[in-house]
Amino acid sequence: MSETLLEARDLVKHFTVRGTAFRGGGEVVHAVDGVSLDVRSGETLGVVGESGCGKSTLGRLLVRLHEPTSGSVRFGGSDITTLSRRRLRPYRREMQMIFQDPYASLNPRKRVGQILGDPFEIHGGLSREKTRLRVRELLETVGLSPDHVNRYPHEFSGGQRQRIGVARALALNPKLIVADEPVSALDVSIQAQVINLLDDLQSDFDLTYVFIAHDLGVVHHVSDRIAVMYLGVIVEVGPSDELFLAPVHPYTEALLSAIPAIEGEEEVRRERIVLEGEVPSPVAPPAGCRFHTRCPYATDVCKIERPPLVDHGGGRFAACHHPLDAKGAGT
Repeated sequence: MSETLLEARDLVKHFTVRGTAFRGGGEVVHAVDGVSLDVRSGETLGVVGESGCGKSTLGRLLVRLHEPTSGSVRFGGSDITTLSRRRLRPYRREMQMIFQDPYASLNPRKRVGQILGDPFEIHGGLSREKTRLRVRELLETVGLSPDHVNRYPHEFSGGQRQRIGVARALALNPKLIVADEPVSALDVSIQAQVINLLDDLQSDFDLTYVFIAHDLGVVHHVSDRIAVMYLGVIVEVGPSDELFLAPVHPYTEALLSAIPAIEGEEEVRRERIVLEGEVPSPVAPPAGCRFHTRCPYATDVCKIERPPLVDHGGGRFAACHHPLDAKGAGT
């Protein structure tokens, strides 16, 4: 069992909605509402869920790009929840992030050499000549030509820009990288290249990943464990293969049933589950179990009591009053 690198306990992040000409202000968006998880050194933890479930906000909380409303984050055994910007700086070197949109995450006014050199300028420690050599080395590491240092971001394709984003995240030799949907904006063929690149880098540099995505098929391919989010809370966590083959939570079962089956592939054939109704607003999430308004197994207790994450053995945890049995039926 690997040691725990990152711990989140009861993380909460609420955003206050600003008033407009058509609606008053003061409403609160419950983006993340009591999330606890551990990330083990050297593993890839996948985080999946529908758009708007709080995945990206959680990722930013883990690396302190957002300040939590409550809860705590520990990195390498140290509590970093309330550290000032100055005291947080040493941890910034060890926690990096790859953003979803390679078109928006790179400064269009800077050349690639400047973009990749910024981390060394901010954190210091290298001379100008060593920085130049390190930048060229980073470009080679992610499969780009070192001669591209003087190009601007708009001169690259989407996949190449994301490789630049990966290179920037690698610059300071971090221990943890949070990848926020790093391939969702790319073509399918380019997605495979970037995923393979991240896999190779993990082996070469002993990296730990938190891989955020809405595509369970991609997450299953890259992850050791998977955490499933719904409306700001985690509803299930477990080893990737076990969760994929036998989900415990009805929401996970519905997500898995939406993965298209390819003829001839050796995957579990699932009956398509169509969830009724819309996802509730995070401004006014339902009481009890967040999923009860769309769950086919919901009963009265689901409307009243919020289920805790319960250990189902083998590293499987699920927050459900009526967990699925081995046959996929609610108990």
